[in-house]
This record gives sequence, structure tokens and C-alpha cells, in this order.
Amino acid sequence: MTDDGTVLGRIDATALDDVVGDHDRLLVECYTEGCGACAAMEPVLSNVARETGITVALVNPRDDPVLIEAYDIRRVPTLVLFEEGEQVARLDEGFVGAERVIEFLD
Repeated sequence: MTDDGTVLGRIDATALDDVVGDHDRLLVECYTEGCGACAAMEPVLSNVARETGITVALVNPRDDPVLIEAYDIRRVPTLVLFEEGEQVARLDEGFVGAERVIEFLD
């Protein structure tokens, strides 16, 4: 398993399972196209990845509705933290700055 502080970009539900298994810690942003708060999170998450070394991936539950139920997505952006393949925490407060995301990761 690796953690290298990169942003993998947009992946689908099938790839998410593989990516979760490939990383000790993984932060996933659930976003939708056209969501201003979601778009504003992208540079924040890039900074967080660089500062913390955690890998970040983005998934669109509208493209993969199975994700809505699997991760109980009620609003976007929602951040889901995985550790050792298990979902351990979530943050669904809308747009938040890098400090809040880093605090969430700790």
C-alpha cells in the first residue's frame, strides 16, 4: 500500500474499490459537475495532499448512483476518509478550507 500525497483525479465506482485497497489512507471527495463548492474544493484538496502526504481521489455519485447509497451521500461536496480499506470518517459541511480538512484528517 502506498501514500504519496497525490490527487488521482476523477475515478469511477469500480476504480474506487481498487484505489481504496491500494492506499493505507485515502481521502475521497464526492462531487457533482456544476457544483461551485465542489470545484472550489479541488485546489484545497491539492494543497492538503501536498501538505499531509495523503492521496486524494474524486468520484461523482451522479455518474455512479451506487455510491450514493454505499456512502450515504446526501450533499456535495462530501469528503470520505478511508484507512486500511475501511471508511473511518466523513465530512459533509460543504466547502471548507485546507485547515479544516487537515484537522479532519487528524
